[in-house]
Amino acid sequence: MDSGVSHGCPILAAESDRLKRNGSGQSQPLQVIYIETISMLIQENVLLAPLTTLKIGGPARYFAEAKTIAAVGEAVEFARAQNLPLFILGGGSNLVVSDAGWPGLVLRVAVSGIEEHNENGKRLFEVGAGEEWDKFVARAVARNCAGVECLSGIPGSVGGTPVQNVGAYGQEVAETIESVLVLDLNEGQMHELCAEACGFSYRTSMFNTSERGRYIILRVTYELTPGGTPRIQYADLKTHFVGWHETPTLADTREAVRRIRASKAMLIAPGDEDCRSAGSFFKNPILSADQYQELIRRAATKGLRIPSYPALDAQKKVSAAWLVEHSGFSKGYTTGRVGISRKHALAIVNRGDATAAEIVALKDHIQQRVEDLWAIRLEPEPVFVGF
Repeated sequence: MDSGVSHGCPILAAESDRLKRNGSGQSQPLQVIYIETISMLIQENVLLAPLTTLKIGGPARYFAEAKTIAAVGEAVEFARAQNLPLFILGGGSNLVVSDAGWPGLVLRVAVSGIEEHNENGKRLFEVGAGEEWDKFVARAVARNCAGVECLSGIPGSVGGTPVQNVGAYGQEVAETIESVLVLDLNEGQMHELCAEACGFSYRTSMFNTSERGRYIILRVTYELTPGGTPRIQYADLKTHFVGWHETPTLADTREAVRRIRASKAMLIAPGDEDCRSAGSFFKNPILSADQYQELIRRAATKGLRIPSYPALDAQKKVSAAWLVEHSGFSKGYTTGRVGISRKHALAIVNRGDATAAEIVALKDHIQQRVEDLWAIRLEPEPVFVGF
């Protein structure tokens, strides 16, 4: 299958000559240069902080936004022609970008479009990687299709959902992804990968583990259930619907999830300091039987009990938020220009003009404290870029 990569682009050759004339190929800080290719502009020295929800990060050596699959191919060729490291940017909601930025090309995949069709009693949605995730969820719920309603309000783009196997409130995208269209950078070809080939696990896939950096996600196909019932599994959702005499609809569930997320500053609201975060910063740890018993023992010595959540217990997970809060990092904790959200114990926030180094220092401090007290090493959830 044609990868969409164009060959012999004269603009790339001209840029190569320009870099050679400059000797080192390094530009002056914040000098912006525009390189026009067939279907997009490639900018030089673009600050990445404004493109992330954490609002932290230095400049990209080069930056391009590709709105078509062909443009993605052009950007890949540009990076290869200049021997530049390539980073794929989605919605910027799950990133910590270093203060030094990215030394190569940052490519924002903005491929759009949603196509629908029925197949074997299911409703398939083929969604461009650049589509805003919550807009797709809203469309699915409006079509009365179940399977992603509990993932309402999550920031970012569709293309990022398979990478992290995005999940919340008892759902994860691995349950509904039918296939993923990718550009294989090793082979220079496009492939349609079935869900099984993606290696989905808790907050992971092969895209961020065994095959990290190999594929660019272009489109994701979700298989949803027309007329399906909403997933009301998490305690917060159950509490929200206490006293309801009718079964909540998909639309009711979506609205409830968005309200709950807003109450935890996990729904992006302009001007809200607690929203300057990368979302949940740590994964809920999955423990062995021995680890869990040790955790219970340590909690008992402090007069504490480990909270039980059916949605977590099913996968032998414990609450990372509980571990953080019981390690001295309560909601609203602040140190300098960084801290913990006042509404959500797992969100590390930028309180204003913070640096990536300060964010990482707090992350390290939390991890070390939790490990010292509870013998559990928390794993961060965001992607770290340029470190």
